[in-house]
Amino acid sequence: MTDNPHDTDSHGAAASSRRGFLRILSGLGAASAMLPGLARAAAGARAAGARYMGDFAAPKLDKVKVAFIGVGARGSGHCSQLAVIEGVEVVAVCDLVADRAARSGDAAKQHGHAPKLYSGDDHAWRRMLSEVKPDAVIIATPWELHAPMCIEAMTAGAHAFSEVPIATTLEDLWKIIDTSEATGRHCMMMENVNYGREELLYLNLVRQGVLGELLHGEAAYIHELRGQMEGGDTTGSWRTFQYAKRNGNLYPTHGLGPVAQYMSLGRTTDSFGRLVSFSSPAKGRNLYAQKSTRLTNPEFKQLDYKGGDINTSIIKTVHGRTIMVQWDETSPRPYTRHNLIQGTKGTLAGFPNRMAIEGITQATHEWAEGEAWEKIARQYEHPLIKRMGELSQKMGGHGGMDFLMLFRIIECLRSGQPLDQNIYESCFWSAVGPLSEASVAQDGMPQAFPDFTRGQWPSTKPLGIIP
Repeated sequence: MTDNPHDTDSHGAAASSRRGFLRILSGLGAASAMLPGLARAAAGARAAGARYMGDFAAPKLDKVKVAFIGVGARGSGHCSQLAVIEGVEVVAVCDLVADRAARSGDAAKQHGHAPKLYSGDDHAWRRMLSEVKPDAVIIATPWELHAPMCIEAMTAGAHAFSEVPIATTLEDLWKIIDTSEATGRHCMMMENVNYGREELLYLNLVRQGVLGELLHGEAAYIHELRGQMEGGDTTGSWRTFQYAKRNGNLYPTHGLGPVAQYMSLGRTTDSFGRLVSFSSPAKGRNLYAQKSTRLTNPEFKQLDYKGGDINTSIIKTVHGRTIMVQWDETSPRPYTRHNLIQGTKGTLAGFPNRMAIEGITQATHEWAEGEAWEKIARQYEHPLIKRMGELSQKMGGHGGMDFLMLFRIIECLRSGQPLDQNIYESCFWSAVGPLSEASVAQDGMPQAFPDFTRGQWPSTKPLGIIP
C-alpha cells in the first residue's frame, strides 16, 4: 500500500516526527522574539509595522529558488514537477531519510538543477534555510510540522507553501498569520483541488453570474483509507495517531476550498461566521485494526480510535449562506468531494458532474449530465484550462491539478501578482478542523470563526478569472 496521493508526505516515522516536533517548538523561541505578537492565540491589533496580506503581491522574481522539506509521495511529486517549470531553480532538498532526498535530488538534476541535499536529523531543514536562502519553500511533512516550518521559512526570508491543512490549532493559525504580516512573505496552503477542471469551470460559471445569487454549498472529502494503517513508513504511519485522538473533521480543505472561492468567503462579499459539527460513532478503525494482520505499527491494535467514522459540519456565513462539509476516511463507500454550489438560478454539482441552470439547461427539474454537461462545459471552459489544461494533464498529478497549481505559484511569483489563495483563506479553511473538534466535544454547540483578517476581508478583491 502506497501513500494516498491526496495526502501529505512522511518526513520520517511517526515517533521521529513527534520527537522532532517537540524540538521545533522549543526552537521557535528565538524566531518568536523577532516578531511582535507571534505567540498570540487570538486576534489583537495588528503588530506595528505589519501589513494586511489580503491582496499582497511580492516583488517580482526573475528566477525562483525553491527548496523542499519532505519528499515522500507528495513532496517528491512537487519536486519533479517544479523542476520542469520555466523560471525555477531547485536549490535544496531535505528529508529525514537520505535515500528519499537523494532520489528527488537526482530527479531535479535530470533537468539541469544542482540541489544541495539535507537529511539525517530533525534540524537538517533549519540548516538548509540558513545556508541556501531559498525564495520559496515547499513543505510536505506531517500535519503538526506545517505551522512551525512555515513560520521559520518566512522568518528566514522565504515564501512558504504548505501541504494541507496549514495548521491544526487556532493558536498556530494566528502565529502563521502574524509571521506573514510581519515579514511580508506569502504563506499559501497548496489546495490543489482548486485547480481541477470542474472546479475552475464552476468558478467561471459563478463569476459569469449564471447561478444568480449564491445560497448554499456542499463539500466533502470521503475516501476510504483504512489500508494506510498497513502502508509502512508512509502517510498512515503518523496519521493513524491523529485519527485515534481527534474527533471532528480533520481534513476539510479539499472539498471546502473550491466552494469557499465560489462564494468569495473572506473576500469582499462575505466571510465565515460560525460552525456546528457532529460525528458518528467511532467503529470502523477499531474493527479494522483488530482484524488486520499487516498493521505497520503493533500499537495501532491497542489504540482507542475516538474519531467518528463520518463527521458532518454546517457552516453559516456572515451573511447567512450555508455550507455542509463532510469528512470520512474510514467507511467502505465510493470517493466523493460533493462539490455542490446552489444559487437563485440553478445548481452545479460534482461526483458525478451535473448541472441544472435556468435558461441554460433544458430543464431545472432534472440534471444535465454526460454529453449535455460537457457541451455547456466547453462553452464556459475556464481560460486557464484552455491555456494550460493539455500540458497539465500530460504532466499529471491528480489529472493535472497539481502541476497547474505549481505553475500558477511560479507564475505569480515571477510576475508580481497576488497568489490565487491568500494566507487568510488557508487559515479559514483549515480552522474547520479545530472548530469542528470543539463543537463535537460540546455536543454540537456553535463555534465562531476567528476573523483572521481583523475586519479587513471586505477590502479584499474576489479571485478573478485567470486568463
